[in-house]
Amino acid sequence: PVVTQDGNEDLKEMLESNKESLKLEAMKRIVGLISKGKNASELFPAVVKNVASKNIELKKLVYVYLVRYAEEQQDLALLSISTFQRALKKEQLIEVIEKLLKDKSTLVAGSVVVAFEEVCPDRIDLIHKNFRKLCNLLVDVEEWGQVVIINMLTRYARTQFTSPWREDAMFDENNEKAFYDSDSEEKKGQADVKTYIMDPDHRLLLRNTKPLLQSRNTAVVMAVAQLYWHLAPKHEVSIVTKSLVRLLRSHRYIVVAFKHCYNLLSKQGMFEPYMKSFYVRSTDSTHIKTLKLEILTNLANEANISTILREFQTYVKSQDKAFAAATIQAIGRCATNISEVTDTCLNGLVLLLSNRDESVVAESVVVIKKLLQTQPNQHSDIISHMAKLFDNITVPMARASILWLMGEYCERVPKIAPDVLRKMAKTFTVEEDIVKLQTVNLAAKLFLTNSKQTKLLTQYILNLGKYDQNYDIRDRTRFIRQLIVPSEKSSTLNKYARRILLASKPAPVLESAFKDRDRFQLGTLSHSLNIKTSGYQELSEWPAVAPDPSVRNVEVIEPVKFLLKSALFQLQVSFTEKPSYSCSFGNATRVSCKTQVVKMLVCSTLLLRPTPPPPPLICSPFTASFPTLHTALLSFTFSSPFIFPFSERLEPRASVTVSMGIDFSDSTQAANFQLCTKEDQFSVSIQPAVGELLMPSTMTEADFCKEQKKLLGMNETSATITMTTANTSSQTINKQVLSVANVGVAPSSQNNFHRFAGRTVSSGALVLVSLELKESSSALLTINTEKSIMASMLLQDLKQALTEA
Repeated sequence: PVVTQDGNEDLKEMLESNKESLKLEAMKRIVGLISKGKNASELFPAVVKNVASKNIELKKLVYVYLVRYAEEQQDLALLSISTFQRALKKEQLIEVIEKLLKDKSTLVAGSVVVAFEEVCPDRIDLIHKNFRKLCNLLVDVEEWGQVVIINMLTRYARTQFTSPWREDAMFDENNEKAFYDSDSEEKKGQADVKTYIMDPDHRLLLRNTKPLLQSRNTAVVMAVAQLYWHLAPKHEVSIVTKSLVRLLRSHRYIVVAFKHCYNLLSKQGMFEPYMKSFYVRSTDSTHIKTLKLEILTNLANEANISTILREFQTYVKSQDKAFAAATIQAIGRCATNISEVTDTCLNGLVLLLSNRDESVVAESVVVIKKLLQTQPNQHSDIISHMAKLFDNITVPMARASILWLMGEYCERVPKIAPDVLRKMAKTFTVEEDIVKLQTVNLAAKLFLTNSKQTKLLTQYILNLGKYDQNYDIRDRTRFIRQLIVPSEKSSTLNKYARRILLASKPAPVLESAFKDRDRFQLGTLSHSLNIKTSGYQELSEWPAVAPDPSVRNVEVIEPVKFLLKSALFQLQVSFTEKPSYSCSFGNATRVSCKTQVVKMLVCSTLLLRPTPPPPPLICSPFTASFPTLHTALLSFTFSSPFIFPFSERLEPRASVTVSMGIDFSDSTQAANFQLCTKEDQFSVSIQPAVGELLMPSTMTEADFCKEQKKLLGMNETSATITMTTANTSSQTINKQVLSVANVGVAPSSQNNFHRFAGRTVSSGALVLVSLELKESSSALLTINTEKSIMASMLLQDLKQALTEA
């Protein structure tokens, strides 16, 4: 469907008008047409001109239109580019962000923090005044907004609070001091040095993020986990354990969850009760299996190593070769970390040398080589056994490892090493490069330790290496020849050949591939890749001295207080009374309605209660009137109040009536204030019904229909109701509608149509109510107004009143 030409012309004229109100009205109607599925693309030239308007409401509607039709009208859309560029200047955006950070709506909080992180992440001064508010709103913010806010507050906290990880200090969360401590003076100096007192704002952040560990969103749970990892005292980090283990059941996020778990393993004992959750399953991917192996290896200790090794024995038999090789490496790391099981692990790895799978044998050789370097004097028999299996091993890395062991410990196996060199001389030309290099090294070491048996073999191998195709092997051969074979030019270097080639070498350290990732913030892309990526923001070090905490204090506007001298009383608040009285709004006609009035009872001293209909309230046409009667039961003296003209003294049983006006700003949120004496204070809350926020409006039937046509689409709310035949008379309908809402009756030429008009007290927004009676006792109740939330609430109240009449 396309908008009619006549309709287009009217809208174009309104958009080209000099009046902002007409432009705004036109845009509302256009957006309403779009919401109905009608094509309004012909209006693009007239709409795009208003992108530079200073009216923020008009701008928002223009942006909605541009997002919808920019792709269809790309050439015309380019006209707005310069305006967007000017609007997106950093200085202007920071001003907007600063304003939006003060907004108390949970719908705004997440989006504005996203903008803050994109535009000015270093401007932490904008966060100071809003820190506590963001902490308190965090639970109610939408899920992805929670993730952004938590990450931002993590970086903020690292700049504003001192480290809770001080090892030389006791942790005193509550800062409680013994009141009657006889030794307090003696211990004062010592306590000042050792006691750590957490900043209340630091504790507020930890306390308000803790409930989010129960979130259904995995990203939120992991954001809280990284916050506790980077900010919480060490003894509190363990509370995230159960939540992370719960995430391991999610197949979509299991990789990230495991990485979080791995980084938290440095906190000993956190995951030990949940060790079985990390056992490998046949359905796991290779990457997940590897991560589980890493975690199990880190969980291994003297108490559970036997259980873990039995589990590893099963994993070695896996058909996944990469996983089996990773398991052998894990066994080697366990043998290195836990000296009690080193021999057991070595024996198990030696048994694997007879495995049919070459990859398992090769990995076992490599791991055994590293383990033997830690205890070379005790395992000559293992080296001999590996030499016997040398002919059956074909993996180059494994063959090279055995040759390295032969050369490194050739003096401990003097009979076996020369024989291995003899075999290698036969196959030297067909071996891989890495095997050739280790063969040259073996020949050089045997030449220095057993020259009689290996001199000719060494010369033969060096001659083969001299003409090899690989230049690394040729260079190594020339170097070895000059180093070990005496000559006039190399005589000096030859003296140090033994010290160079046979020097003792430090044992290798078997480390995890995931080590040293804690230098990056947990959960970031840099942390996952273990490399600093573009856009990564470093997490600040803890400050030695905390900055001034008063920067986070917000000035609280105290409500107007009036004091009652010499009064001790109790206050009870209830909402049970619903007296009928007339409300007066400026020059509007009084309409009888039932309203909910606060009933307050002050025992034994002061009585505060609702009164009969009040006099007209003339202070403002935008305030709702609430009558109050004060009756003194005992004689006492008042101090001069700030607002109400009270008498200085009230005799027993005497009373004074005052009227109070409240501007609710078209909202049904309660107005809260306090009644105070010198000794106590009492909170009072007044919440209006939505119908009391209206005042009657008089208009003709034609005007009603004209205004109703302007308020269609998103500005229209309707519902079908069922009414009894006895309640369909005009008198009954008018009575029920007026009992709910302060509206005026509009004339209607049709018996089955009933119309009512009103305006909101505060903003003057038009509210139109229409009731169309249909057959079978059904009726269509429609409300047209810009205030969509108010319309929904009023619709429910009217629906209830008309159906229950």
